[in-house]
Amino acid sequence: MYLRHQIGKTGEDLATKYLENLGYTIIERNFVAKQGEIDIVARDNEKKELVFVEVKTRTNALYGMPIDSVTQPKQKHLISTAKYYLYNKHLENEFVRLDVIEVYLKEKSYKINHIKQVM
Repeated sequence: MYLRHQIGKTGEDLATKYLENLGYTIIERNFVAKQGEIDIVARDNEKKELVFVEVKTRTNALYGMPIDSVTQPKQKHLISTAKYYLYNKHLENEFVRLDVIEVYLKEKSYKINHIKQVM
């Protein structure tokens, strides 16, 4: 369990740096509510959108592609949590999108695939 948690954290750290390098502002990480968790909340300054990001990290394809784990129930939890976040932070009038960032970890390298507006 610890290894899986560490892999996930490493992926989130890399995704955060990736988004910052694109000019996004990171607002919050690991927002938790009873509806679920959002890995990264960021602002796409170019498009003026609030972006909820689900990060999926893999070290191999044994369990499929990372995006495959964003199932219909997971999507419902993400949407519900994002709605709660907007309500809680009084951001109901924001333009919003939900992205998935896939992180593929190799021994000494990594690859990122950013999938915008997945839902």
